[in-house]
Amino acid sequence: MSMNKELAERDLRVLWHPCTQMHDHESLPMVPIARGEGAWLVDHDGKRYLDAISSWWVNLFGHGHPGIRAAIAAQLERLEHVILAGFTHEPAVQLAEGLLRLAPPGLARVFYADNGSSAIEVALKMSFHAWRNAGNTRKQRFVALSGSYHGETLGALSVTDVPLYRETYAPLLMQPIFVPSPDSYARADGESPAAYAARCADVLDATLAEHAEDISALILEPLVQGAAGMRMYPPEYLRRARQACDRHGVHLIADEIMVGFGRTGTLFACEQAAITPDFLCLSKGITGGFLPLAAVLTTQSIYDAFYAEYQARRAFLHSHSYTGNPLACAAACAVVEMFEREDWIARNRGTAQQLANAIAPLRDHPNVADVRQTGMIAAVELVRDRASRTPFDWRERRGLKVYRHGLQRGVLLRPLGDVVYFLPPYCISPDEIALMLKVATEAINNAVE
Repeated sequence: MSMNKELAERDLRVLWHPCTQMHDHESLPMVPIARGEGAWLVDHDGKRYLDAISSWWVNLFGHGHPGIRAAIAAQLERLEHVILAGFTHEPAVQLAEGLLRLAPPGLARVFYADNGSSAIEVALKMSFHAWRNAGNTRKQRFVALSGSYHGETLGALSVTDVPLYRETYAPLLMQPIFVPSPDSYARADGESPAAYAARCADVLDATLAEHAEDISALILEPLVQGAAGMRMYPPEYLRRARQACDRHGVHLIADEIMVGFGRTGTLFACEQAAITPDFLCLSKGITGGFLPLAAVLTTQSIYDAFYAEYQARRAFLHSHSYTGNPLACAAACAVVEMFEREDWIARNRGTAQQLANAIAPLRDHPNVADVRQTGMIAAVELVRDRASRTPFDWRERRGLKVYRHGLQRGVLLRPLGDVVYFLPPYCISPDEIALMLKVATEAINNAVE
């Protein structure tokens, strides 16, 4: 028995995989991976898979990047972990300094967590608690965009508007106020993306005006709403959102867990609107895809709202056992150094143009309603009828057919429903982009038959 088959069988006897209906694996083979090399994953038989989705959006510079690997190895020789309450260590301090150097101006403090959902929990709680410490106890609600996705812990899920994730747990969740997403795909015939985003910004402004006394924060994914299907919108909406939050006394939480660290054409998506949020949530690519880590960057004024004598009971008593883990921080420091040492943003612009050129022919496909791209993120919307944008019945699972075909041809594609997207590592070459789109086009043709 091959190692691939043995490992797959052992897996199915003991593991429960994330975001998976395990029944599917009665017919869908599990894919054991032995190692990673650049933009590729390699199984135990030597079959290679081009990682078109950066292993759930976390890998920046390629699998097994030697610089990040060396930083972790060096840290292993010194310190693997220490409690971050009352203690500190150089990687945590160095990383916080580096993040604040790179982040939009005005952010002054870094709070560590373990993963993206936890970062959202921190920001939600910190926003609410800061208002409470300021004597404003009415601000207990949050505003989020339709189609938003912020994670699957209960607080993060509360501000998520993807029914697949939210509906089952609705009785357990806070009820936010959802406002229309500025998603350009939803605009009317003949309406520009900018005009539609402006209409949505008007609704947001009116909503904040009406409920300002009760709203703690607006939370959004800047420029690209990931799990909703890589929904994209123009930066002007972010500028309007920042202005509305300032006008009505509401915090702005920017969830850059997916879009941060160069994905959208700037280091942080908020830069394209020249805004600074009150909370900037980071994770995924922060360690280059090596180790779990998250960070919430916030302002000095938020920090000051908690700074007091112990007896005032204003401290932010939120913790994770592995907060600021030295190994993860060392990996993230290497990522920060890479962005500061090399112009990856300029390099990514060239790669993004190669991706745009390769994906362009799909714009004329009879079952493609939209091809959209923001930086190193591109997506193709599959539909039954292009003219009317009539979607496929979700039960037909056309995206699963794309996934299966991709695996057969050595490309990891994992569509979001019927949206086929591309979010590759930054090291991907022109030839690899061409292969990725060749296989994706074959997979789409096969799926829509």
